[in-house]
Amino acid sequence: MLDRGADRQPFRHPVEAVLRRGDRGPGAGDHRLTPSAPPADPSPGRRRLRAAPDAERGLPPHPCSGGEAGLLCQYGGPSGSGKSTLIRAVAGVQAHVRGQVTVLGIDAGAAEARRRVGYVTQASSVYPDLTVVQNLRYFASVSRADAASVDEAMTTVGLTGTEGRLARDLSGGQRARVSLAAALLAAPEVLLLDEPTVGLDPVLRLDLWVMFRRLADAGRTLLISSHVMDEAARCDRVLLLRDGALLADASPHGLRRMTGEQDLDAAFLALARESLP
Repeated sequence: MLDRGADRQPFRHPVEAVLRRGDRGPGAGDHRLTPSAPPADPSPGRRRLRAAPDAERGLPPHPCSGGEAGLLCQYGGPSGSGKSTLIRAVAGVQAHVRGQVTVLGIDAGAAEARRRVGYVTQASSVYPDLTVVQNLRYFASVSRADAASVDEAMTTVGLTGTEGRLARDLSGGQRARVSLAAALLAAPEVLLLDEPTVGLDPVLRLDLWVMFRRLADAGRTLLISSHVMDEAARCDRVLLLRDGALLADASPHGLRRMTGEQDLDAAFLALARESLP
């Protein structure tokens, strides 16, 4: 999570989830989610789920509970751990979901929630044969945002001067910025970003994280998934997932303290080893 400073008033985090990953559904690649109860006896500052090999694992309620406006939760963990599934469930677009997910007190995916939540997928969601400004004007019309929001979003993500360029001619980092700008048009209170820095060079990754911090400081809540643990150090709160189970929910400092490891990769590995039956 990104901390906006001690002068901000605490609030109840806008995202709550009660989910489990169950057996695969009848379709290939399906992730079935069913209701979960909180784990018994969690150690302070940490939530863990232990289960028999054939049991379902899941997430306890309020995976990002507490905090202040503008927080960022990162769902760190290896590929296949359930990060994207969880992000899609919060966005209300994940198939085969049972249980309850609420965003800003509203059921995930409901019409009111869609107006207040921005979702940036892993793949760049822009039309390659349209210019940057044409893409954003189209998305503004879909989200019923006013014309001024296009210029504002372009300025926010650093796209000024690229208005007339075709999206197909942009770099990967620029396309990521267009997708982010499109998500910002309706001024969402919550932003969900699914591995937004994957495949980008270190300079572009840093630029995006500086932007994420600025957006959080402006009052938005960002939930970002990543499997790159050095990005976790830029968060105020980190959720570590493995095989659909929540290994830890803590600040980067808290992860280091609970494992005795200064390197967050080593901290994750220590927690992963401890979670093995």
